Amino acid sequence: MSIQPSVSMHEQYVLAVDLGTSGCKTALVSRDGVVLAWKYREITTHLLPGEGAEQVPEDWWAAFLDIARTMLVDSAVNPANVVAICCSAQGEGTVPVDRDGKALMNAITWMDMRGADHLHKHLRGPINVAGYDVFKLYRWLKLCGGAPSLSGKDPAAHMLFIRDTYPEIYQRTYKFLNVLDFFNLKLTGRFVSTFDSILTSWVTDNRDANHVRYHPGLIRDSGIAADKFPELVPCTAVIGTLRCEVAAAIGLSPATRIIAGAIDNTAAAIGAGTLADGDAHLYIGTSSWIGAHMAHKKTDVFRQIASLPCAVPSRYLMVAMQTSAGNNLSFLKEKVLYNQDALLQQERLPDVYKIFDRIAAKIPAGSNGLMYMPWLFGERCPVDDRTLRAGLFNLSLDHTRETIIRAFFEGVALNTRWMVAPVQNFLGCELKQLTMIGGGASSKVWCQIFADVLGIPIRQLAEPMQANAIGVATIAFVGLGMTEFSTAASQTRYGEIFMPDAENHAIYNEAFASFMELHGRLSPLYKRLNSKGSKGGRGKKT
Repeated sequence: MSIQPSVSMHEQYVLAVDLGTSGCKTALVSRDGVVLAWKYREITTHLLPGEGAEQVPEDWWAAFLDIARTMLVDSAVNPANVVAICCSAQGEGTVPVDRDGKALMNAITWMDMRGADHLHKHLRGPINVAGYDVFKLYRWLKLCGGAPSLSGKDPAAHMLFIRDTYPEIYQRTYKFLNVLDFFNLKLTGRFVSTFDSILTSWVTDNRDANHVRYHPGLIRDSGIAADKFPELVPCTAVIGTLRCEVAAAIGLSPATRIIAGAIDNTAAAIGAGTLADGDAHLYIGTSSWIGAHMAHKKTDVFRQIASLPCAVPSRYLMVAMQTSAGNNLSFLKEKVLYNQDALLQQERLPDVYKIFDRIAAKIPAGSNGLMYMPWLFGERCPVDDRTLRAGLFNLSLDHTRETIIRAFFEGVALNTRWMVAPVQNFLGCELKQLTMIGGGASSKVWCQIFADVLGIPIRQLAEPMQANAIGVATIAFVGLGMTEFSTAASQTRYGEIFMPDAENHAIYNEAFASFMELHGRLSPLYKRLNSKGSKGGRGKKT
C-alpha cells in the first residue's frame, strides 16, 4: 500500500474502488486529485472449456472489504472526512442475482465467448448483413450506436448463454447486473445500472447522452425478459448511503454517500485528464483501448468502434478496444517462465515485470527479426475475430529468452498501431499524442516502444495505475456538487513525455507491414483450427 506523508484534518476524500480483471484496488482521493492511500489485491480468473472465463463475485467483495478496512486504518484519515464511495469496474461482465441480491453463479467476464453461438442464432433473420438481421442491426445502430459483438463477449451474449444453458438460473434471476452494478448493490441494496454499464446489453436508446432510457423494441430484440433489467441512473447520481453492515465492516459512517460510478474506460478517460474532444488516451492493462470524448454518437460496425454514453454531460466516449495487452506479459511470466510444474515448483518470484523492463531495454528495436502476435483470446478491434491466437514468428537459434521478452512488448504495440488509423478516421482528426495509463504505462521502456511504433509522442500519467481511481473520485465529487469535470482535468498530473525515435520508427514501419501480412495469411488458418467443431485449440481447461 502507498500512503502519502501528510493528512489534512479538514480535507475531504472519496473512497475510490477500481475493480479490474486482475484485481481490486482501493484509494483515498482528495478533491484536487491527490491519492492519499492506495491498496491492491489480486483476483483469480477461472478459464473454462469452450472459451469460458469467470470470476467469483464474493472474491471481489471479500477483497474490497479487506483492503478498504486496512487502508482506512493505516491512512489515519478521520472516517467523517470520507464523504463518498464511488466505484469503477471492468465492463461487460454479467452476474445474475436473485431478489435478495445473491449471485446465482460465477460472474461471466468480458473475456468469455461461450455465448457467441447462442447470439449468432438470435441475431440472424431472413435478410442478413455481416451476420446480423438487417432490421435488428439498423435499430441497434440508430438507437444504441453499436451492436452486440459477434465474439460473444458482451452481456447480450452472456444472458442468452445463461437463458439457454442454465434455464433454472435464468428463471430465478431477478436482475442481470454488470460488475459495477453488483458492487453498488452490495454497497446500497439498490438494483441499478449506470448509462455506461448497461451499454453492452444493447437495450438502451442512447441518442440523448443525458437521458439514456430503455427501448421496448431493443429489449424485445435482446431475447431477455424486460423485468430482468435494473433501473437506469447517470454515473454522477447519488444512489444511496452505505449499508450499516458494510459501514461497520470497513469503519465508515452509514451516512457515507454512494455515487453510481462508471465502468473502467469511462473512469480512465476522466482520470487521464483527456476531456477535450479528440484528446485521446491509451490504456494498457489486462486488455487495452484507445478512448476519446466527442460531441456526437457514431458507429463503425466493421471496425468495432463506437462513441457511447459516458459520465461527462452531453458527451460520448469513443472506445476502440483490444482483448489482450498486459495479460501477454502475465502469460509469459505465469505460464512460461515461472509456471509451477515439474521444472519449477518452489521458486520465489522476483519483481518480474521490472526485470522484463531491464531486459527489453537491452534488445534493439525489431527484436532481431522476431515477431509476436498478441491474440491470446481472440480480438475485437479492428477485427471482431474470436478465433485469432497468439504466436511467435521467425524464431531462430539466434534468438534468446531476452529477445522473446522484447518481442512481447513490441507485439502489443504493433497490435495497437493496427487500430490507430481506424480511430483517426472515426474521430476525423490525427492523434497528435496519446496519454498512456494503466499498469503497462508504468514501464518507461514500453512507453518508448509505443512512441516508436506509433510515431507519436506518448504522455505518461504521473501515477498511471491510479487513473481509474482518480476518475471515479472525480465523478463522485462532481455528483456531490463539490467540483466540475473541467476543474478536475486542469489538475491532472503528468510524468514524462516520450518522443518517437525516427530510426526505430522506420524499423517498426517494416515490422508493421509484416505484422499485417501475418494476420492476412494466418487468420484463415486460425478460423479452421479454432472454430466450433474443429479438433484444434478449443475446449481445453486451463
